[in-house]
Amino acid sequence: MKLLIVAVLLAASSFAQAVPDALRQSGASWTQWGSGEMSWFGFSLYRATLWVAARPSADLPANVPTALQLDYRRDIPRDRLVQTSLDEMRRLGASDTQLLRWKSELGRVFPDVKEGESIVGVHYPGRGAAFYYRGRPSGEIDDADFARLFFAIWLDPRSSQPGLRAALLERPAL
Repeated sequence: MKLLIVAVLLAASSFAQAVPDALRQSGASWTQWGSGEMSWFGFSLYRATLWVAARPSADLPANVPTALQLDYRRDIPRDRLVQTSLDEMRRLGASDTQLLRWKSELGRVFPDVKEGESIVGVHYPGRGAAFYYRGRPSGEIDDADFARLFFAIWLDPRSSQPGLRAALLERPAL
């Protein structure tokens, strides 16, 4: 019985450590929803994990904050992160005017990333997004349209990476 209690405590402890520092400090109770690898021509670029500020349910809640944690497997310069994000948002319907405005905003919140580093983006529906790098705030973009289209890169049915989208949206065990 003691061994079982210790195992449960260790499992709970390792789960709490899995929640990114940026989310743990928010005061909300975050639940991991799904996770998957982003690869390009067989090279792993990052591991994406979707977090939800709600208790697990059968469906992903529409109006609660969600967070996307990207754990990078390669060095990627800021300019590449910005341009790739803009290209994907354009493909999903963003206008040239929006993209021009968002380019400088993304450049402000995104760093150059190195292998082993993480960026966490938090989507606040109807409000905007906040970004964290190495567990510290890197900036906010207070534009609901930006946040909706940015997170659509991974979560919209038209995502260019349907396998990753499916892994992120996989329902947690209840």
